[in-house]
Amino acid sequence: MSIVRIAMWSGPRNISTAMMRAFENRQDCAVWDEPLYGPYLHLTGIPHPGADDIIADQGREWQPVADACVHHAPSGANVFYQKHMTHHLLPTMDWDWLRKLRNCFLIRDPEEVLASYRRTRPDVTEEDLGIVRQAEIYDYVCGFQSSAPPIVDAKDFLQAPEAYLRALCAHFDIEFTDRMLSWPAGRRDSDGVWGPYWYDAVWASTGFEAYRPRDVTTPPEYEALVARSIAHYDRLRARRLRP
Repeated sequence: MSIVRIAMWSGPRNISTAMMRAFENRQDCAVWDEPLYGPYLHLTGIPHPGADDIIADQGREWQPVADACVHHAPSGANVFYQKHMTHHLLPTMDWDWLRKLRNCFLIRDPEEVLASYRRTRPDVTEEDLGIVRQAEIYDYVCGFQSSAPPIVDAKDFLQAPEAYLRALCAHFDIEFTDRMLSWPAGRRDSDGVWGPYWYDAVWASTGFEAYRPRDVTTPPEYEALVARSIAHYDRLRARRLRP
């Protein structure tokens, strides 16, 4: 059986880790948590929490990571799910390896992303939000695929997780299983070493939490940044998956 290598491209502070949990709870799937995080931190020098430990764990070079994404499947799994952060894919890297993956995109309202992100890192850049790079990756993938890759909006997904998971599985030609809807609470060996800084909610979860509207206010100093991100978000959202 050929291996289905899924690359889910998400911005930060989305439901990306919960989505990784859903796929990892399949019996035929192995996952990889943000494999480009170490090379990204090494190349940019950005002071993320636990940066030294992340670089030591993930490595400094992006090319071996890309090679493993397209050639390696942990534990002989038939489905290899890769949780990628869009801003980790730098313009200086060669993106050609994306051609060998089944790419998909997970988006979230930039105002909600900003509000969530600032709880851990008070100074946020456009690069941190990831939506501009996400749009660039989407356009790149559309340039070599005969059909557009699926885009899932987190708000929509949380209102109907099973419907969206079924639609994604159908797109990737894999069988849906209700094991994807819930999982045991706690840490996983597959979780990145950055988990203690970001994963408290996921470690406490046993499934996707129901969507609830967020009452967020964008500080004046971030209004221009958010406006640029929203323009890209709206373009992607207009093309989103609707089961």
